[in-house]
Amino acid sequence: MSSDEAFFEEWTARTPGSRRDLTRARRLAEAVGAAAAVPVLTVVGSKGKGTTATYASAYLASTGARVVTVTSPGLRTNRDRIRVDGVSISDGEQAALGARLASVSLPPSDGYLSPAGLFTLAGVLHAQDVEADYIVLEAGMGGASDEVSLFPAEVVAITEIFAEHLGILGDTVAEIAREKAGVITPETKWAVTLPQSPEARAELKARAGDRLREITPEATPWTRNALLGRSAAAHLTSEEPTPVSVRLPARFSHHDIGSTRLIIDSPITGAGVQMSVDRALAEWGDIDRVLLCLPDHKDLDGAIEALKGLPVTFVRLPDTHLNFTRALPPDWDVTDVDTVDAGYVEALGEKVLALGTVYFTGHLLDNLDIPTDRLF
Repeated sequence: MSSDEAFFEEWTARTPGSRRDLTRARRLAEAVGAAAAVPVLTVVGSKGKGTTATYASAYLASTGARVVTVTSPGLRTNRDRIRVDGVSISDGEQAALGARLASVSLPPSDGYLSPAGLFTLAGVLHAQDVEADYIVLEAGMGGASDEVSLFPAEVVAITEIFAEHLGILGDTVAEIAREKAGVITPETKWAVTLPQSPEARAELKARAGDRLREITPEATPWTRNALLGRSAAAHLTSEEPTPVSVRLPARFSHHDIGSTRLIIDSPITGAGVQMSVDRALAEWGDIDRVLLCLPDHKDLDGAIEALKGLPVTFVRLPDTHLNFTRALPPDWDVTDVDTVDAGYVEALGEKVLALGTVYFTGHLLDNLDIPTDRLF
């Protein structure tokens, strides 16, 4: 069995219309003894969760604590999903964790065990193995319906909530916020949030009451999630942090590919794409080529508007669960991600901006062999 197989087996075999089965995940957690014996910090929201989780983990680790972090998806490989003090677990450790989960036989159901949920369970098991002091969990999607809800959080960090996954998590922003707020339990001491829309904030307040803390960081938009992570961590420990440098690939990260300067970022909305473009133009003055990858369910219309006047190559991800069927501007080039290697990028010009879903940026990091093992 490969190191990935146990985590993706049920998801790969799922039937159309089936959903993740939280009850089966709970039974599996009980069977393998996955229980959080140390404080948990859980991150929910629509975007920026991985950044928030990483900076919260770095803050906690800088106090001398041992921290296990679970994020989804991995930056480059699936073992990136579980880290100890910012360092990815090994292939062998991932395979061993998968084998422990696969050793339990559960009765079949109409649902499936989700990959993100299984990595969450594996991360909690690994936290026990390495005697972690804290666990930081990023919700894969949602809140109450996500496997992170199986491990009550002492502190919840909430990034901006907007109309992402409409029709899946809810039909309105308020319903989506209610679903994400479901990780706030009686055991939760603090729910730390960035400023939210009135309807989202009302749902958070209804759930958290006077435990809700809204921070209004005086920061650029691209550092807000980092500051949220640090603030949430500060609500979990009274220990003083020491300075630590965080390197987070594919979050407006800079890379030299031969003679080409490449920036990789992961916006999924038109506003996010515009922010990335504006920031790149402020640094470079101009952009030779934009690589964009947004599947059908993301804000492609907004991205098209933000990229008007710029040369764009749209990148598709074949052999994934994502769909790429929407019409594109006639002047855009189109390619598949497998073609985007170092030579391809260097041929695009001196200043290349790569934008899109984390599945795309993960492929790109892998194609270019950009290290992701250590984040801090």
